[in-house]
Amino acid sequence: MFNKFRNWRIRRIVARHPIDEPLWQQALQRCAPARRLGASDQAALRVLATLFLVRKSVEPVKDLPLDDADLVLLAANVCVPILKLGMDWYDGWSSIIVYPDAFMPRRPKIDAAGVVHQSDALLAGEAWGRGPVILSWSEVLHGGNRPGHNVVIHEMAHKLDMLNGDANGFPPLHKGMDHHVWSRVFLSAWNHLKNEHHNGIHLPIDPYALESPAEFFAVASEQFFEAPATLHEHLPDVYRQLELFYKQHPL
Repeated sequence: MFNKFRNWRIRRIVARHPIDEPLWQQALQRCAPARRLGASDQAALRVLATLFLVRKSVEPVKDLPLDDADLVLLAANVCVPILKLGMDWYDGWSSIIVYPDAFMPRRPKIDAAGVVHQSDALLAGEAWGRGPVILSWSEVLHGGNRPGHNVVIHEMAHKLDMLNGDANGFPPLHKGMDHHVWSRVFLSAWNHLKNEHHNGIHLPIDPYALESPAEFFAVASEQFFEAPATLHEHLPDVYRQLELFYKQHPL
């Protein structure tokens, strides 16, 4: 009975807040991971994008103009990782804040000596534990021009990672997935890439993945959806674990 009521509510939301066909087709053309999906998966993604736009708020700052086409594009990118997981995986937070360009969070940072500094790093995206996601719109629009890059998917991966605590590269795994295999695969790949990078060897993945296990998971997730063939070729075991986690087969 609950599922019937839930499905009825979803159908009602979609009927009341439809995404216009031209806007959806434009979003598919601008979002490569969505464009590669089959027709039935694109239809499911459209439902999720509709639910996202109804349930979450998008808050542009610094007079950034976002029109309906921009919002639909953002929603399509946001919902790609949860296509087979469902909107419940994005529970616990309510908004996305969008800056025109890279932004500089003004918050104190304590170094190893206990000295407080003001952070001056420019960021393209940021995800807070139970707070908002913050994005640079220029990165949303142009990140896909660089193979394997998608700042929206990166930050959504952090959100999924934090569902069971701090971001640590270990999201809540599904029944049947082996926690030991996940840890072994990701740690082995991370250490291998660090050695390759130290020896001056070009990496098949953004070196930012080496910052931490959390960033490795987020960067690998970007590549899984944006450049799956590259990830499968160079890090097949990581690809397989992400395939199991996201329940998708982007190749």
